[in-house]
Amino acid sequence: MKITYRTDLTPDTDQIIEVYNSAGLNRPTADKARISKMYAHSNLVITAWDNEKLVGISRSLTDFCYCCYLSDLAVRKEYQASGIGKKLIELTKNEIGEQTALLLLSAPTAMDYYPKVGFQQINHAFLIKRTK
Repeated sequence: MKITYRTDLTPDTDQIIEVYNSAGLNRPTADKARISKMYAHSNLVITAWDNEKLVGISRSLTDFCYCCYLSDLAVRKEYQASGIGKKLIELTKNEIGEQTALLLLSAPTAMDYYPKVGFQQINHAFLIKRTK
């Protein structure tokens, strides 16, 4: 399996939804317009491909000089544990540069994953949850 990575395109919304659903990522995948809008307003999207099949994706919002919020990291279930998520994080870090902090909110099921790929757990963050 040869996985290729791209930063020059945003996949079709249906492809993104397929990856989210396969990965078990809790996103509003029944609302195609909302997923489309999420990507329209993101400024760093990195994709992983097995030939023409989208197998992984990361979506971030960043200023490329101080902070980057890695909002979504998803890998199709059958491709998990093959290094694709780790590579998407590495490529995100390469794109944002050394001056930029990389932040994320972990799904409860992924809390053990992120320390393994270089993230430090912090306890001084705050959140106002969405109402819809």
